[in-house]
Amino acid sequence: MTAMTQSRRGLLGLGGGLAAAALARPALAQDPFPSKPLRMLVPWAPGGSTDVQMRALCEAASRRLRQPVVVENKSGAGGILGAQALASGTRPDGYTLAQMPVSVFRYPQMVEKPPFNPMADFTWLLQLTGYLFGVVVKADAPWRSFDEFLAYAKANPGRVSYGTPGAGTSLHITMEQISKPRGIEWTHVPFRGVAENMQALLGGQISASADSSAWAELVRDGRLRLLCTWGAERAKRFQDVPTLRDLGINIISESSYGVAGPAGMAPEVVRVLHDAFHEALLDPAHVAVLERYDMSVAYLNSEDYAAAVRQQYKQDGEMIQRLGLKMG
Repeated sequence: MTAMTQSRRGLLGLGGGLAAAALARPALAQDPFPSKPLRMLVPWAPGGSTDVQMRALCEAASRRLRQPVVVENKSGAGGILGAQALASGTRPDGYTLAQMPVSVFRYPQMVEKPPFNPMADFTWLLQLTGYLFGVVVKADAPWRSFDEFLAYAKANPGRVSYGTPGAGTSLHITMEQISKPRGIEWTHVPFRGVAENMQALLGGQISASADSSAWAELVRDGRLRLLCTWGAERAKRFQDVPTLRDLGINIISESSYGVAGPAGMAPEVVRVLHDAFHEALLDPAHVAVLERYDMSVAYLNSEDYAAAVRQQYKQDGEMIQRLGLKMG
């Protein structure tokens, strides 16, 4: 081998090394995740219990992530718009997340053309909490109990209407679980959020509202009457109000929910987000908000949450078939 050939090969080797180093530098210089603000899609109107709770959670998570976690409301369509946004080409970089209500598992099984696939389109980060649900009527309504309300609805087909946050929500599904075995025919009226639901009830446009505990202060102020709650036990602030099981209706509906991102997120990003939101979930300021709405911590880690989602999806599909809740 000539000296000139050796020299040329040395230069080529040096050039390749410099090129490799140049390619490596950006990766080495990358900022650790997260390096910019995050978006949290909340698929409910501002001011409801979920919106208030999620804002408290995101504020606590922001302190741990050292980046703002900005809530973006996407209300309507029964709470599926956050999930739909994640599944519609959102980059799986961890900077866009969404609160995931159980309607995300139900709605795709109720329509002919599902907008997303819950089993394939998301990365499940952690489960957070569940709701206190209940049925309220105006304080001057003729029904003093849920039994009286059901008896009237049974005797007057089509005259009773009830509001919920949307088709396919736990509120809608549970009201149909109550009515169908009893031969009750009533009218479901979906709203974009609890504020519209309560306004319609107070204005007399609907007979009753089935919603989360954002009705609590209206009940305590004497403007609404709480007929029943749907938890496993009576609510701490409403010990005199029966649960469905107290009334002989064997249903518990608490609608646990959590946080997810798009499918394909990197494991290290999932870990950072899980840990930050888990700590935020237990932050005293956030726990105080849960207590305000009679909600409790229902934490599951990423793996257990994904397993619970699969089980929920299967059970909901069977229930939708049984109740005949398919939509056109």
